[in-house]
Amino acid sequence: MADIRRLTQDDRAAWCAQRLLLWPGHSEAELDAEVGQMLASPDTPAFGAFEGKELIGFAEASVRPYGDGCETAPVAWLEGIYIAPAYRRHGLGRALVEAVADWARERKLFELGSDAAIYNTTSHLSHAGWGFEETERIVLFRRKLT
Repeated sequence: MADIRRLTQDDRAAWCAQRLLLWPGHSEAELDAEVGQMLASPDTPAFGAFEGKELIGFAEASVRPYGDGCETAPVAWLEGIYIAPAYRRHGLGRALVEAVADWARERKLFELGSDAAIYNTTSHLSHAGWGFEETERIVLFRRKLT
């Protein structure tokens, strides 16, 4: 099994490279700036899964004042999770989510929330396997006024 630990400045390059794989619609500079903000705050941890010295996955979390579908506030929130394709379906997602859950328990938070795009059924199945229960589905709308 891979080693799971909190990510640090030393992991920044590999972490940012994987963030770009998870969120390809964002620029490298934007994703790197977010990492800098996360590293500076105790409320936004990230945990990495390592095979030797190689980062093979990560999970990012935060504390939110409330979480849609949650019953308590504030809540821990799983902001993003990525596992390199060759390492998927080997328990790394569960291990990373447990690291986030342990961090949340240490902070005396009672719930861990998350979200996924309505069409991302792979993520829905993964969340169920990690012990999450679906609480609601929404469709967002907008209307331009200019």
